[in-house]
Amino acid sequence: MKYIINQYKNTDVIRTTKSAIIITGILLLTACSAPKITEKLDSVKLPENFDAQRKNSADSLKPFIPLKTETFFKDPKLEALLKKAVAKNPDYLIMQERILIANSHLKVAKLALLPSLDLAADISGTHYGKYTMDGVGNFDTNFSQNINEKQRINEDVTPNLFLGGKVSWEADIWGKLSNRKKAAQQRYFASQAGMRLLQTRLLSDVADLYFKLIALDKQAAIYDNNLKTQEKALDIVSAQRSVGKATELAVQQFNAQNNNIHAEAAELHLSIDQTEKALLTLLGELGGKIDRSSDFLSGHLEVLNQKISVDSIIHKRPDVSEAYFELLASNADAKAARAAFFPTLNLGGYAGFNSFSFNTFFDTGSFAWQILGGLTAPVFNKGQIKQEFYVSNRKQEISFLQYQNTITTAFNELSALLHRNEAFEDVLKYKLKEIDHLEIAVNVSNDLYLSGYANYLEIINAQKNKLQAELDFVDIQLRNANSQVLLYKALGGGI
Repeated sequence: MKYIINQYKNTDVIRTTKSAIIITGILLLTACSAPKITEKLDSVKLPENFDAQRKNSADSLKPFIPLKTETFFKDPKLEALLKKAVAKNPDYLIMQERILIANSHLKVAKLALLPSLDLAADISGTHYGKYTMDGVGNFDTNFSQNINEKQRINEDVTPNLFLGGKVSWEADIWGKLSNRKKAAQQRYFASQAGMRLLQTRLLSDVADLYFKLIALDKQAAIYDNNLKTQEKALDIVSAQRSVGKATELAVQQFNAQNNNIHAEAAELHLSIDQTEKALLTLLGELGGKIDRSSDFLSGHLEVLNQKISVDSIIHKRPDVSEAYFELLASNADAKAARAAFFPTLNLGGYAGFNSFSFNTFFDTGSFAWQILGGLTAPVFNKGQIKQEFYVSNRKQEISFLQYQNTITTAFNELSALLHRNEAFEDVLKYKLKEIDHLEIAVNVSNDLYLSGYANYLEIINAQKNKLQAELDFVDIQLRNANSQVLLYKALGGGI
């Protein structure tokens, strides 16, 4: 009889084991139907240099050295403003806080790979009804001859006391948690690149406004000098009128011209005030004056004379770096989403004191422990998992296209800027010659007018042309300075 019972028990265990193996196999087979991640992401190959007409030997190309504002702009007053912007600009300070948030997400993702341990202290009291399984069981247990006095259960209110530790751990078999950690890590790197990108944009905006202030100052000085010339011409015409050699019309024309210059000069001073306020806003300051140089200073030509590897420049740009790290993060997201198709193994347990009596709570007999494990695999909710994986895969492709677009934009932008300054230098050279000729023309027109070989309109026209040429010259200088700022941004910035 005992042999038959044991044989029955062994057969039951074997059947249970076989059933568990079959069920596990089915779960694994259903999970293995997970779709594949898109792998056809081919990067565009960058040219070896920016100018197809000028072939540089591979030996002459050097790695790009990150820029420093003090050597690129070479203006101590601008350098002081740039450092102040980094220290006090509100948007930049907000971005620093977001970097800290991204770092905390990374720490959480790292900790997800480790087991979790909780200390628990639970206490409860339950009154079981006479017609409940627990109530009948407790009543019957108290009549048992196999228990001692400490093991008897209080039937009015049955306590349940626990003090100990509980541990749980998800085994990262398929790399789901490690890929989530990798995604968080790459997004942290992307946020750092975004920080550098914001810094570059901030410093570029400060430099643009600073150069605009210098240009406005130079134009204000031009108006002041021109007004002095106009006043001399008015004095000459007024003296000619007093002796009958000039008409009232000539005097009124000169007066109108002078008032027009006064109006334009007043409008210019308004622009100076508004530009200063905009720059003070970027610096995070309330009111004040901007200390600035009297002329445009720059050392950017040293950068233009270098023969630099295209790849070393492009991949050091913060916008390209940010897009690259975001691409790696989206790839890790897709892998983590794919891992959701596979079974999840959870391990856990607890150990501590567990008793239904206060008197025996800390007895050695109340010490209890448990080890447990579970294997789960998605079956009927795979539709949702498939959609999540589909979205993650599409986001990866979007990130790749954005990365490619960033590289293309960076290359074409930098290629257009590297030789732009040469054209501006030619324009400035010819414009300076034009001003010299117009200066002579103004002096000649005054002499001819006094000699009776020119009329007042020729004097007005000569002075007007000279004023416009000088204003245009400063405007071209400003555009050249703005080109330097664009070059600074295109080369990836730096401080």
